[in-house]
Amino acid sequence: MEPGPDQTAKRSEGFQMTRRRLFTCGAWMNTLLMAGCGGKILYPHYYMLDLPAAPRSTATDPRLPATLAVRPFGTPAYLRQGRIVYRQTPAEIGFYEYHRWAAEPAAMVTSGMIEALRSSHLFSFVKPYDGQGQQDYLMTGRIEQLEEIDSAEGVRVAARLSAELLDLRTGAMVWAGEAGETSEVETRNVNSVVVEMSHAVQKSIDRLVSSLHQRISVNSEVMR
Repeated sequence: MEPGPDQTAKRSEGFQMTRRRLFTCGAWMNTLLMAGCGGKILYPHYYMLDLPAAPRSTATDPRLPATLAVRPFGTPAYLRQGRIVYRQTPAEIGFYEYHRWAAEPAAMVTSGMIEALRSSHLFSFVKPYDGQGQQDYLMTGRIEQLEEIDSAEGVRVAARLSAELLDLRTGAMVWAGEAGETSEVETRNVNSVVVEMSHAVQKSIDRLVSSLHQRISVNSEVMR
């Protein structure tokens, strides 16, 4: 049975009223959300570790006439989320929602290590590991810690790296080291946190390279 003209008009009017109510409700919810954010849309901020290349060694010949490939550093799973990490208790990890890494921390640390090794002049040639070529040695490493630490005493950052050197000709591990640095953050903002993280990572890299240098100096004849 087809509806009469009056029924059709009522249905049309009801449909229009429902649409108006939905639109009004949606606009009201949007207003509330905007008001909750102070009327400002938040966009992510992106950061990079600043790891300047160390001064070049004055040595004319490499300490070890051998080639080295550096494999990308590994990281714990929580450092692969893309967001900067903070810790308020030893057991709980937090992530900044709007403060993120512009590149993977592992990639930045790997690049920093390669530059430091090139500047040290310990090897005749240093390159990123790509699975090609015949390198004499392979370095593997890992970021053990890279985070902001909040406490009642203030804000600190902690960085800790580990690395190993493998002789590809014999399969033997000829060196292993671990280094870390903790530093205070004077100005309490994320940019200052990243600046101190950069310093802590760079110091950790320099200590690892120094440890490797000592190892090569003592065993240079064996490692040739």
